[in-house]
Amino acid sequence: MKKVAIIITILTTLLACITQKTSKIIQLDIIEFQGIIVKENIQLIDVRTLKEFDQGHIPKAKSIDYFSSTFKADLNQLDKARPIYLYCKSGNRSGKASKICNELGFKKIYNLTGGYLAWAKENN
Repeated sequence: MKKVAIIITILTTLLACITQKTSKIIQLDIIEFQGIIVKENIQLIDVRTLKEFDQGHIPKAKSIDYFSSTFKADLNQLDKARPIYLYCKSGNRSGKASKICNELGFKKIYNLTGGYLAWAKENN
């Protein structure tokens, strides 16, 4: 019985390591995010509702509403070979959107930890 438990533990650990290495989703704090998005020609996506977007957003961001029935189709219009930078209000929706981007085949996916709330706090 102890051998089985040891084998399961080893397999679980190996699987966790493999999953971490193949994940294309990178969480960025506000300082890292700000440093990267000043570069030109990036795909910066705000996944909040249009109402939230209109109340304030990061410059050069494109609005693609996570709750829209066309969300996946809208993402599919983007260049999957180029990095995509996502944010929402707090990081929750964009975290879910990051997983969808991964499933759709995006090569590099960046999510802003703390979302627009962190951005607004740092930039006001």
